Amino acid sequence: MTRADIEFEILRIFREEFEIDHPGMDDHLREKHNFDSIDAIELLVAIETFLGSELTHPEKKQAMDIRTIRHICDYVEALAKKRDVFTEG
Repeated sequence: MTRADIEFEILRIFREEFEIDHPGMDDHLREKHNFDSIDAIELLVAIETFLGSELTHPEKKQAMDIRTIRHICDYVEALAKKRDVFTEG
């Protein structure tokens, strides 16, 4: 998968799962879109599905600092690289 694939999938998740259309990549999710802890858990489950593997406890803890879609994409990209499923392009 590429960074473009990651961004496409994250935006799809926000559109379909959270009914947030066209969020800005740097929107603060909690402030602008009322994204709460339940939403964060649902997002982590969707990320696990996208990556095809369960997140470790430390990986889930790392997600606690995420505030924007750009941060989410960076997070997923790092996970994809760690799992060796990321490709440049």
